[in-house]
Amino acid sequence: MSDSHSLFSRRNLLKGAGAMWLLSVSPLSFAAASHVIAIRVWPASSYTRVTVESSHQLKYKQFALSNPSRLVLDIEGVQLNSVLKGLGNLINANDPYIRSARVGQFDPHTVRLVFELKQNVTPHLFALAPVAEFKERLVMDLYPVNASSEQDPLLALLEDYNNGDLDKKMPAQPQGPQPGKAGRDRPIVIMIDPGHGGEDPGAIGKYKTREKDVVLKIARRLRSLIDKQANMKAYMTRNEDVFIPLKVRVAKAQKQRADLFVSIHADAFTSREARGSSVFALSTKGATSTAAKYLAQTQNAADLIGGVSKSGDRYLDHTMFDMVQSLTITDSLKFGKEVLNKLERVNRLHKNRVDQAGFAVLKAPEIPSILVETAFISNVEEERKLKTARFQQEVAESIFSGIQAYFADSSKLARRS
Repeated sequence: MSDSHSLFSRRNLLKGAGAMWLLSVSPLSFAAASHVIAIRVWPASSYTRVTVESSHQLKYKQFALSNPSRLVLDIEGVQLNSVLKGLGNLINANDPYIRSARVGQFDPHTVRLVFELKQNVTPHLFALAPVAEFKERLVMDLYPVNASSEQDPLLALLEDYNNGDLDKKMPAQPQGPQPGKAGRDRPIVIMIDPGHGGEDPGAIGKYKTREKDVVLKIARRLRSLIDKQANMKAYMTRNEDVFIPLKVRVAKAQKQRADLFVSIHADAFTSREARGSSVFALSTKGATSTAAKYLAQTQNAADLIGGVSKSGDRYLDHTMFDMVQSLTITDSLKFGKEVLNKLERVNRLHKNRVDQAGFAVLKAPEIPSILVETAFISNVEEERKLKTARFQQEVAESIFSGIQAYFADSSKLARRS
């Protein structure tokens, strides 16, 4: 992606120069007329995503124009329809990157999408094969050319991820927490991870409650509780409705040298009878239950649903991390038990022990990490509870109390510092 970055620098935008990406398709796919069935726009401070969903794989080209700065996307083999005509109405006035959008039938076989820009961007385009309820998708992510990562390293991490450099730029050895005793010499650093986001809604309840919305509200409440403590500091992997790849979530926790990582979710199961709160930790030796294995598979599919063009597991084949991660998992189980004990006061437990499975988002070798399934959003009663401010606050307070209980033991403080 370094080439695309230079291609879409200010100099090239002013020149009106452009570049073309062609997505190869089979003759059969290209011969069949593609029907655009949905367009979605996800504006966020870190980047804006535009998704074009269609019945067949799309062939496209992209280039830039200047005065004013515009990004043009030509999609071949499609006809203008009501979905495409509605693109302009999807642009939010608060979008940091897109000022406006229009669409037209450029020639009998090509639809042209024109995005007028508010600032210079680095476009990142890729195709996604059908997954879950989604059909073929063409994804365009717009990243700022000039971004500051002083306060939040997310943008730099996303750039590294898209360039395939994330693993190269992370430390070869786990750094662990910052020097000093957490809570005494320095604040305890907590990374809060609201699951899903953006193109990935997570689980959806019977009454259309989306997991990504509920867990973000709980995460914000938890952050507020933590930041009121003089000896604690909270960060969030996302604080808006944006999709963040699982590896980037882990990398952000490592970059901030977190003492703990808490991923917040809301269960869904094939049966609406399933209910209760759960806490999970990482397992490197297989899941401790069928349910844990199922849940890990659904959560790890977030990248496929949310849409990423890269994949891979930095630690999958590196046994050098086994010892560090083994100790970390032990601490994760202790941390998880404290949170589970507190959750029992506000909701029934699905299981009275911390379950384990191969959750990708829990794989930072040096950071005790847990995944909290607050309740089953697929259960009608629990869906109603998840929507209430009262239950969201109770869950946040339970997790917070679990964090306090974990760090109350000075021996744990000494070990993690």
